[in-house]
Amino acid sequence: MKRGITVLLSLTALLTLAYFTASKWAIRHETISFHDPERDNRLVAVDIAVRWDKEMQANAGMITLPVTIINHGNTVKHTEYSFLANVFAARGYLVISPQHDLPTDPPMVTKVGEIYVGRLPQIQRGIANIHFAIAEMKKIQPNADYNRVTMVGHSMGGDITMYFAKQYPDEIKKVVTLDNLRVPFLTEGKFKILSFRSHDTQFKPDAGVVPDAEECEKAGITVVNTDFQHNDMRDTGPDAAKSSIQTMLDKFLEDTDTSSLRPVPTKVPVLVDCPNAAVANRAVTSRSSRVLLNRISAPPIFVNISLRKVTKSARNLLANKALISQSRWPYNFRDGMLTPVA
Repeated sequence: MKRGITVLLSLTALLTLAYFTASKWAIRHETISFHDPERDNRLVAVDIAVRWDKEMQANAGMITLPVTIINHGNTVKHTEYSFLANVFAARGYLVISPQHDLPTDPPMVTKVGEIYVGRLPQIQRGIANIHFAIAEMKKIQPNADYNRVTMVGHSMGGDITMYFAKQYPDEIKKVVTLDNLRVPFLTEGKFKILSFRSHDTQFKPDAGVVPDAEECEKAGITVVNTDFQHNDMRDTGPDAAKSSIQTMLDKFLEDTDTSSLRPVPTKVPVLVDCPNAAVANRAVTSRSSRVLLNRISAPPIFVNISLRKVTKSARNLLANKALISQSRWPYNFRDGMLTPVA
């Protein structure tokens, strides 16, 4: 009994140490508020997502961070797309998500017959927010590539994304949209485009927005038709939708990133080295350890964990409870490594 308690206490201490060791590779989120003096001091809040280790390297002048801009849908908060931000941040991107609309803004009204059904003013406001946010972020993190960014957007944010790419193609590296409905795709083939389309009868794209299959192939556009609803494509959506989007987005980045950026497995000190695997397994699966492990469900972390002489059930518990939040990241723990869900 005493030996079991000793093993449990030792394991708890080691798990705590491993958590803090691994946390340095976690993704940091921060909201910063800017005010634009040229637009009556308009508030432009931005959510920042960046990997701790990449940020430290950039701060030291060792690397230049690639940049992603995520544009939210109409009336949706800029913080509701962390499931997308984490995919980019894990690959070493600095992710900037600006808030485009404010409670004091007039409501968006659909005007049939006008360009983009009357939404051009809101789109142009979003463009101004993006340029202002980039200018301010240069002061905070100068070691990032703001000249050519990856532009991402959902719904109205997707229209802002596509319109930005149309007006400023030289400032674009690649484009990702989720159910943009008004602004047509660019088909010149200047950059790769990935677009997720919902299966939602209430949200249909206007005629001519999405190119046909032949034109997509010529222009380097990948269209993914899903069974998801339009509003599933944000943090409040079902886990299955988010995981599927994350997996396909990560594959798109793997195929289109020209640098070596990728989620790098990171070694963590040995957690358990117990000569009696049965005792170690009982310790890991005890109630006290389960409570600790549940508390350790941190933001997605890529790790290579070395577990010696611990049974498979204990390893699975450690993987599932300690290191992976399946609701936010589509990876499994196999043979000591995190691997994408097929």
